[in-house]
Amino acid sequence: MKLIILAGGGGTRLFPLSRTCLPKQFLKLGDSDSLLTQTVKRFLPLLKPADIVVVTNKEYIHHVKTELAACGASGAHILLEPVARNTAPAIALAAKFCEAELGTAAGEVLFVTPADHIIQPVDIFIKNIRQAVDLAAQEKVVTLGIKPDKPETGYGYIQTGGAFGLGYRVDSFREKPDKATAESYLAAGNYYWNSGMFAFTAGCLMEELCEHAPEIYQLMSAPLPEVLDHFADMPGISIDYAVAEKSARVVMAPLTAYWNDIGSWDAIYDVLEKDHSGNALKGDCLPIDCANTLMLGKSRLIAGIGLEDVLVVETDDVIVVAKRGESQKVKDVVTELRERGRREVDEHTTMYRPWGSYTVLGEGIGYKMKKIVVMPGQQLSLQLHYHRSEHWIVIGGTAKVTIGEQEQMVHVNESVYIPPSTKHRLVNPGRLPLEIIEVQNGSYLEEDDIVRFDDVYGRT
Repeated sequence: MKLIILAGGGGTRLFPLSRTCLPKQFLKLGDSDSLLTQTVKRFLPLLKPADIVVVTNKEYIHHVKTELAACGASGAHILLEPVARNTAPAIALAAKFCEAELGTAAGEVLFVTPADHIIQPVDIFIKNIRQAVDLAAQEKVVTLGIKPDKPETGYGYIQTGGAFGLGYRVDSFREKPDKATAESYLAAGNYYWNSGMFAFTAGCLMEELCEHAPEIYQLMSAPLPEVLDHFADMPGISIDYAVAEKSARVVMAPLTAYWNDIGSWDAIYDVLEKDHSGNALKGDCLPIDCANTLMLGKSRLIAGIGLEDVLVVETDDVIVVAKRGESQKVKDVVTELRERGRREVDEHTTMYRPWGSYTVLGEGIGYKMKKIVVMPGQQLSLQLHYHRSEHWIVIGGTAKVTIGEQEQMVHVNESVYIPPSTKHRLVNPGRLPLEIIEVQNGSYLEEDDIVRFDDVYGRT
């Protein structure tokens, strides 16, 4: 079996924590592990890291590498989509990669999962996966479904028919319903939530693409380099629309473990531990006479008085407050902010880079101040800026700094000045994180005022 993990999405339903620069698959929500790391760990009892393919994009590659290393799966493969084209092209590309680079045979099962779900306990989940793989080995397209326990309007549904082995034949897929329709599905008893997980043999997938999505199949028939070169020509279509809703070979395997796709702040409230009043609290929170309320803080104290069925999410630059049950409308907030050109949609005040991170501490006309953290042994590119100068003050660790042709060591409480249009590089040669305060001055202070001459992370 080969595992395909889809980790390229930049979803914003968990705004303001989830943003384009750091989508939810990399978030740690009430757990020490990110959602991507949890996903990888769930499957390690079933296969080796070398049998895992993580599909993502170039903006997230360093996040993925960090997460794989953290969970002992550095041997997994990372496949970069040239452009975003929804799940059907992404899965087809991963299948082509498995065939071309990993020697996957037509009869081998491919299991596809999103990177951002919570599923517990692992032992029951593994039992469910083995059942799904057994069904897929019979040349079936297998989807995993969850028996609903409430009339949920935020999920798609699977209508099942008669039994097929340990699963069920699929009669139809249904879009996210309104409340009345969801209630009728719950009462009918043969409708399941669509988990977004699939299993099929490599040969079965290609046959179904040939029949139902020939434009994808034709491109996949080419060698892998050609597929990558022309990936942008793919239609933007989900695997549900391209194959599952049209195929006569679809069966559903029940997922009996607890499942949550973490698609809203209401879902986050459901999975977090509660106090005696039903409050889910994370961060520096003070609830007084509050009940059934989520308070999630990052950098400031949240004090709530007399709140009931309320969601409060705080970051250092955005606060979102909503009624429980209304958090799906966060996407409307993101749409409005994007139309206004607000940077908060895409960026946090703390941005992660392959060498470490930087946090914007303050800015105004003609200046910006950051805290920069460079991890041990890492380095920034050799670069210059045309429109700004920079002052660096070391507050932790030791820096090796190149300015023009000069190289020097800079220690705690020492500083250096980099004039505009001067090549420079910052290196952490030590064993501790290097922390500096950077003060920029100039007429243009955006991140695109950078010319790279040499970069160990391939960003030149």
